[in-house]
Amino acid sequence: QVELKESGGGSVQAGGSLWLSCTRSGDLTTRYCMAWIRQAPGKEREWVASIRSDRLTYYADSVKGRFTISKVNANNTMLLQIDSLRPEDTATYYCAADFSCPGLARASAKFWGQGTQVTVSS
Repeated sequence: QVELKESGGGSVQAGGSLWLSCTRSGDLTTRYCMAWIRQAPGKEREWVASIRSDRLTYYADSVKGRFTISKVNANNTMLLQIDSLRPEDTATYYCAADFSCPGLARASAKFWGQGTQVTVSS
């Protein structure tokens, strides 16, 4: 059983930075994909970024150049560095995992964390 737990959300002013962390327990297959997916109030879930087991990364156009996804701690922890925050980045950010990336890019995942709130004020 895979469990994902996010931390690091908070309230910041526009232009600020945040780090989000996702700790994974349980084993995935050798090839897997992890992602950050966010959901703003009243909106559908939106894929933000993915990182494959071989560390190849993908980003949504809306966050390219501002968000950086990475893995540390023998791949058990996934990070999201968020710079130049904008009010439209306000959302609950979910850590998600699956055996491949395409589903995650459609905001669909086999495993989900409980989410962490990011609020950006102007």
